[in-house]
Amino acid sequence: CGGTKQSPINVDTAQAIFSPDLRPIQLSGYSLPANQLLKLKNNGHTVVLELPDSLALAGGYAQQYRAAQLHLHWGSPAGPGSEHTINGRRFAAEIHVVHYNTKYDSFTEAMVHPDGLAVLGAFLEVGHGENQYYHEILEHLHEIQEVGQETLVPGFNIAGLLPANLKLYFHYNGSLTTPPCYQTVKWTIFNQTMLLSHHQMSVLVSTLKSPEDEVLQNNYRPVQSLHGRRVLASFQTAPSVKHTPG
Repeated sequence: CGGTKQSPINVDTAQAIFSPDLRPIQLSGYSLPANQLLKLKNNGHTVVLELPDSLALAGGYAQQYRAAQLHLHWGSPAGPGSEHTINGRRFAAEIHVVHYNTKYDSFTEAMVHPDGLAVLGAFLEVGHGENQYYHEILEHLHEIQEVGQETLVPGFNIAGLLPANLKLYFHYNGSLTTPPCYQTVKWTIFNQTMLLSHHQMSVLVSTLKSPEDEVLQNNYRPVQSLHGRRVLASFQTAPSVKHTPG
């Protein structure tokens, strides 16, 4: 997992470059009927929800990408656990929705190509009230406590797991954050955070078991060096008026 385009990174908003070319992300087919069952699994380092490839990115990316899975990264009751940070700040948790370029036949084939993957990331924080969309996943975690266990979850509107505002985001080229760490990911990190209740967050950070049979916590990778990469922003992150001192 060496390399000069590794993820996650710290997004320094003062250094991010405003790019008017970054169009709003558009989701297609994300609302699934309840009779469409989705596999939810504890793979030993996170919880994975497998997604049908009818889910797609319809806008915001130059090429067509289909969904493969989503997963979460979190901390512990003692501290936050997002992978990306903003100006050095770590959030409670982070969701990643992984897509692959449709010009390849499968996720496995796509993940080795430079334009192979697109991942949507959003930060989770504690707020007031239950989040009904995250409830659809969190209420099943007790069924998959042990590594390798899986269960079936009724389909729901997957878009509800992501911010309502898909216009504001940061974009950069990076990698998968778990081995084999292929540097084939076009990352989108949304600026708007998602809110979960205190109870929901505690369920997330204290239910699943790790391969060592301990509570699965702090499953995030430390931030990696930028090595000169540019981070783009779809919006103005700093005042465009430069005031002279005094």
